Amino acid sequence: MNKKELKKMLKPLIKECIKEVIFEDGTLSSIISEVMKGVGQPIVEQKQSFPTNPKPQYETEEQARTRLDEQRRKMMDAIGGEAFNGVDLFEGTTPTTAPTDTSGHGPLSGVDPKDAGVDISSIMSKSSSIWSKMKRKK
Repeated sequence: MNKKELKKMLKPLIKECIKEVIFEDGTLSSIISEVMKGVGQPIVEQKQSFPTNPKPQYETEEQARTRLDEQRRKMMDAIGGEAFNGVDLFEGTTPTTAPTDTSGHGPLSGVDPKDAGVDISSIMSKSSSIWSKMKRKK
């Protein structure tokens, strides 16, 4: 008997044995359940949240000023007060404001919300004379 004849005889027998084991003994269902256990656990990304120190909501102007002075004092202590011959590097400075319009579009983007703007009260007082002069020209 050569190799081809042996293969031809054994192949159907082996196929039948495998089918019998898989379908009749319940091996297929256990294989599927094991595969699903491995696949069934989703990969979950966990985002880390970093604690922030928010500004107290009802802070008065005096409390804010004392808090800023305390922060300045701590910074000077950290860098060494004598490092700059005792000169207060933060004297007369004010903190920058966070941008309110982050899109960068709009007529007032990039303008400090505390900016008083241009005083137009003098224009309003002279407007009646301007309108009367414009009316006469017609």
